[in-house]
Amino acid sequence: MTVESTTVVADTAALLEVRDLEVAFRSSTGLVPAVRKANLTLYPGQSVAIVGESGSGKSTLASAVIGLLPGTGRVTGGSIVFNGKDITHASAREYQSLRGSEIGLVPQDPMSNLNPVWSIGFQVKEALKANGFAGVADDRLAALAAVDRGESVPAGVSIDVDDQVALLLEEAGLPDAARRARQYPHEFSGGMRQRALIAIGLAARPQLLIADEPTSALDVTVQRRILDHLGEQIRSLGTAMLFVTHDLGLAAERAEHIIVMHRGRVVESGPSIEVLQDPRHPYTQRLVQAAPSLASRRIQTAHAAGVQVIEDELGVREIADDVDEVLRVEHLTKIFDVRGAKGEAKILKAVDDVTFGVRRGTTTALVGESGSGKSTVANIILNLLDPTSGKVFHNGVDLSTLGPKQLFALRRIMQPVFQNPYGSLDPMYSIFRVIEEPLRVHHVGTRKDREARVAELLDLVSLPRSVMRRYPNELSGGQRQRVAIARALALRPEIIVLDEAVSALDVLVQAQVLRLLADLQSELGLTYLFITHDLAVVRQIADDVVVMEHGRVVESGPSDDLFNQPQQDYTRELINAVPGAAIPLYGG
Repeated sequence: MTVESTTVVADTAALLEVRDLEVAFRSSTGLVPAVRKANLTLYPGQSVAIVGESGSGKSTLASAVIGLLPGTGRVTGGSIVFNGKDITHASAREYQSLRGSEIGLVPQDPMSNLNPVWSIGFQVKEALKANGFAGVADDRLAALAAVDRGESVPAGVSIDVDDQVALLLEEAGLPDAARRARQYPHEFSGGMRQRALIAIGLAARPQLLIADEPTSALDVTVQRRILDHLGEQIRSLGTAMLFVTHDLGLAAERAEHIIVMHRGRVVESGPSIEVLQDPRHPYTQRLVQAAPSLASRRIQTAHAAGVQVIEDELGVREIADDVDEVLRVEHLTKIFDVRGAKGEAKILKAVDDVTFGVRRGTTTALVGESGSGKSTVANIILNLLDPTSGKVFHNGVDLSTLGPKQLFALRRIMQPVFQNPYGSLDPMYSIFRVIEEPLRVHHVGTRKDREARVAELLDLVSLPRSVMRRYPNELSGGQRQRVAIARALALRPEIIVLDEAVSALDVLVQAQVLRLLADLQSELGLTYLFITHDLAVVRQIADDVVVMEHGRVVESGPSDDLFNQPQQDYTRELINAVPGAAIPLYGG
């Protein structure tokens, strides 16, 4: 997909002007600045993306525009002018009249922003009533109603509010909208909940829509479908969009203009393609270089790790086929007993006859959307779940034949790194205790030996030894994930299973962790099973790829073959859905 430009006439009045904005949060030690001298201009019908890492101030800037600064946040300088009116220090009542009808919002986490005890339709209805829009059909809703009824419906006519709610949900791309309106948030998938939030955000036809990381928690294919539909909506409505994201590829696809923020400051702004292809600021250059895309070359590790590499007549490097398999799963099936909507017993086949191998010293990526069964396979391999049928082999040994002592010993050979390091590290343990724990459990060495090993592991993952006495909440996300990797390496394993291990990290931190994993593989001869939904990351790190859909393997093979010549429609859809895949980036 390419950006569809909206031509802005030179003398068109700006819809939103932010000038030298400063935002700070009050703490026990005084004011902590979050946004510093930020400037932004947005014209009617234009899409502008604010891009930056966590803590860059991008969401704080967007929150200031709509008057929803959290906690002790305050605008301490500069101005915000919307539609010719200065709203910098508008009262709560004035902001209330602006929200919804003039400025709409699509927030990041639909489960936190939808009331779990209200039906979806009731929540859309509340948005309509709050903005005095209930029961009135505009041009678009009138056109939708005409299609549904098979007769002409004039704009401005009064319509039943329940019909209006269904039309708004239908407009947001929700199928069977009238029935869905009676359901509750927990009955919706993540993508459906996001569409409901879009319907609420656009219900009163605002002039500006603020979309704050609206699809960051969704699979890439769902993300693309939702953003394609949202783009069509705002273009047909003539709505301007302020799009907040950490994803440069996504920003380039969805916005005409990009603003890059770093540590509260705007460090660069300009047309999207220009910023990506010719970034001027060193931070933007680092951000673009670190962005994973399908143009990325794989981080070569197999050769350095001592795995035999061959080269064909065309110069294409491949790993020799006779490299032995350290891990193999055969005909793996996992069935869960679940309850249906009316309490009746049902079965869910989460994994269905899955077979693949993992070659020693290489990285195999297990790829698929949420619900594809990839994490269930990982848990079975780690012996955290029992399979319904099928077998897992390590060095040719069937794990189901091992006794408790042998399985305990297997933990030393196979270690996990989970998605959320904050959730997988005990908050009551110091970093030393976290990394030392597997050594204690397996009775490895004396206290002095363990201290030396923890220090060695911190050096290995490029963390200062001073973090030993700190706690998980004192570290950044990237540092916590390095601690999780250090803990996984403590027992000198052969295999590390990484379950979405970099998906929660910012792009620069993600690039650092991927490079660290590649270096460790080269140095220690590790084998990785990498569970992910992100094909751009897969292209960077994987030697082999196994694609799963609905519990089954639909395609597998060497990484280069799969990306260059995918055989299945589902694989092609996953590849095409990667944001910014076709956009040539700055090369340094």
